[in-house]
Amino acid sequence: MIGRRAAGGTPPIAYQGDDVGTRLLYLARHGEQDRPPGTPPGLDPPETGLSDRGRRQATLLGERLRGVPVDAVHHGPLRRAVETAELVAASLPGIGVYAAEEVGDHLPHDTDPTGLPPAYARLLAGFSPAERADGPRLAAAAVRRFATAPDDGDRRDLVVTHTFLIAWFVRHALDAPERRWLGFNAHHCGLTVIRYGPGGPPTLLAVNDVAHLPPELRATGLPEDYRF
Repeated sequence: MIGRRAAGGTPPIAYQGDDVGTRLLYLARHGEQDRPPGTPPGLDPPETGLSDRGRRQATLLGERLRGVPVDAVHHGPLRRAVETAELVAASLPGIGVYAAEEVGDHLPHDTDPTGLPPAYARLLAGFSPAERADGPRLAAAAVRRFATAPDDGDRRDLVVTHTFLIAWFVRHALDAPERRWLGFNAHHCGLTVIRYGPGGPPTLLAVNDVAHLPPELRATGLPEDYRF
């Protein structure tokens, strides 16, 4: 049993084994992408796979999860997510790996840019009307599928996805304002874990955990001025 002591000295809250119908959702951003030289930031070709560092990150994430009773690995359709999921799954023999359109790389919410910093307003302005309609629809489908307590017993699902959707799941778990998905940046192959139970709000267990990565493989998915 894994647990923590709640405020006020009450007994530990169990994260597995005590409740029927709980889900541990493991969210991981894909590994570092192999960006062609001279590619402007934010304009990565969608079908570019992992760099050498990205493959190492994914392999180490798989080693981190070895022994965890994961029920399934799900991934978005882009090549960098597919390759990451395959490398992680190599450490999880016998676990099914499934493509899922709803956990791809899309805008999770058509956020009103009014009052936002200029960088966020520019980001949002770069999405087409179709992307502003389709992205939120897919993000809502991802929440319906994964951000719930299952009705068929306990589950552990690993979702290999992209930073926008991880931000949306974290915002959803905290019941934060919809625009608060902005400002969240996921490390490549960082691990975020959320528990969904049959009663009460979701429990955020880990955010951007990179303990499985050596220092030189951390923060590769963050802007230069965010690195620490």
